[in-house]
Amino acid sequence: MKMWAAAVLSAALLELPFPLAGPMPPWRSIFAWFGLAPLLWAILNPATVDRPHPFRRAFLISYLCGVLWYMGNCYWIRDTMMHYGDMPAAAPILLLIAFSLVLGLYFGLFGLGLMLVRRSTCKTRFALAAAPFLWVALDLAAARITSVPWDQLGYSQVDNGAVSQLAPWTGVYGISLVLVAVNALIAYGMIPQGKSRRWAWSAAGTILLLTGFAGITYQPARQSTSASAVLIQPNLDVGGDNDWVGPGEWEKHFADITHLASEQCKTYIAGIPQTGAPNGEIVCPPYPTHPDLVVWPESPAPFTQSDARFRNSLAGVAKLVDAPLVVGNIGEDYNNDGQETAYYNSALVIDNAGGLVGRYDKIHLVPFGEYIPFQQYLTFAHKLTGRVSSFSRGTERTTFRLNGHRYGVFICYEAVFADEVRHFAQLGAEVLVNISDDGWYGDTSAPWQHLNMARMRAIENRRWLLRATNNGVTAAIDPYGRVRQSIPRHQVDALPAQYGFRDDVTFYTDHGDLFAWLCVLLSIIVLAWSLKTEIRRIASRAGTSNESL
Repeated sequence: MKMWAAAVLSAALLELPFPLAGPMPPWRSIFAWFGLAPLLWAILNPATVDRPHPFRRAFLISYLCGVLWYMGNCYWIRDTMMHYGDMPAAAPILLLIAFSLVLGLYFGLFGLGLMLVRRSTCKTRFALAAAPFLWVALDLAAARITSVPWDQLGYSQVDNGAVSQLAPWTGVYGISLVLVAVNALIAYGMIPQGKSRRWAWSAAGTILLLTGFAGITYQPARQSTSASAVLIQPNLDVGGDNDWVGPGEWEKHFADITHLASEQCKTYIAGIPQTGAPNGEIVCPPYPTHPDLVVWPESPAPFTQSDARFRNSLAGVAKLVDAPLVVGNIGEDYNNDGQETAYYNSALVIDNAGGLVGRYDKIHLVPFGEYIPFQQYLTFAHKLTGRVSSFSRGTERTTFRLNGHRYGVFICYEAVFADEVRHFAQLGAEVLVNISDDGWYGDTSAPWQHLNMARMRAIENRRWLLRATNNGVTAAIDPYGRVRQSIPRHQVDALPAQYGFRDDVTFYTDHGDLFAWLCVLLSIIVLAWSLKTEIRRIASRAGTSNESL
């Protein structure tokens, strides 16, 4: 019973270093350094290893932890589906359970792998030494196979300026490896083996003190800024009527957009909203100025590229504020005979003269949000995809040259895919722009989790990140992942964001998930050897048993 309780305890502790229903206080990141230790203790405890069916027990103990963790961390799935999924009353919670049962398998496989190494080597320390590499390998699998790399353990340290220095080299995976390694040290001191393990506790404690102290005291130099952008936050109701077809409604909305796009001088929050961060203010000089960029986010606004009124209105805004625009909209392509139309979740780029620079079409779509897998069977989810039945995938990542600098634009959920975002910097983007509509998530943990994952993209690539959202969190993020400016959520507003340009290329930008793939390779070698050894042991025991008969 203790082993199952330990799995539940780990699931609870591992919820704490991530946002729960608002921004996460940085001090809670400490739980990531020891939250996994109870699970490791439960898997490798002699009460699990030496009892019948150790592999099954290790898998199920870990699986229980994983299912509970996903249900707690991603509880917002239920809320989103309940409000916007047009589903029967019980269906949202059943969908959350099904989601957690599938992704919890990664935890189960982690426990199974640890038990295999432990049984084949007969050494707890070897199993714990393998744990960080197995964890990272399964994190990569979650990103590449099921495409849900949500809140990987390393994201918990986005506010630790010292530990996050690994990200430009290894991505978030290197941070996860360090965290699991420290958890393994703690677990090694907890598992009874006859010998004193005080050195493991001492080592883990020393690492915790050093990383904690370094995270508090290390502050990278303030990054210089040389440009300004206006990030518009329209705060449109994602479940409301946003057709703008009433008398004068379109004109009124675009008058508001023009006004917001001109708001260069105003107050802002000098940090993350709802954290008590102080206010800052941009004071305009005594002469006319214009921003270097205006960004309208992904939103439920009735913006379709084929609409001439929409294109003309955008050109008018660009000319009036004398700035290029990045605008979330629905892009369209037609086949040769015009009989079929492909729709895209797109970002339209307009120059300051109102001309079309280009369009980026979102490549990594959200299942059930932007397309419906097996839609002939899953008819319940059609409401989530909005005005079109299904978006098509974009095919090309590109950068856009505006005012002599290159910008890389990605949309919403793409922010959680590190190896995809880094391609924009690799292609020459000096600034990253993320447009998103987090209005679907309400006041759950999801908008804050999404923000922290976007912040890690800035760290990995050492780029300024301009994040414009429908209803928050709209922010300017520096190359070290620090939120320099933001505005309150759930209000119509605009952020006068100051930012700079960088063209240096980090190791991660250049090589992507190389570190994670090396962990995969090492894990495969270790597991293959362990499996071979275990099979031989089983065969040897079977032969001995037959001889005795």
